[in-house]
Amino acid sequence: MFSIFKKRYAVIDVSTFKEMKKKRDTVILDVRTRGEQLGGVINGQRNMNVMDKKFKNNASKLDRSKTYLVYCRTGSRSRRACRIMAKQGFDKLFSLKGGFEAWKREDF
Repeated sequence: MFSIFKKRYAVIDVSTFKEMKKKRDTVILDVRTRGEQLGGVINGQRNMNVMDKKFKNNASKLDRSKTYLVYCRTGSRSRRACRIMAKQGFDKLFSLKGGFEAWKREDF
């Protein structure tokens, strides 16, 4: 199902991600580049490129009461984004294991 790393965020599989995205007060955060998004996105996502130097500042303005489902292409950058956000006081963070690549495999 999911595993917790230092109790700051959890890495979840595609089926758990799909269930959680149906819940109220959940934000789907795509931390890829706009170019990567041309290959597809998860419906309802909000884009905030974790590699952008403004990411930390932009993330700090998000609502900490929400649950964030974070994804990138393969899962590395989403974990990075979760670590950054956890340091900013967010505590409901979930990274998609395998990223959008895993999502595409499960969605077909």
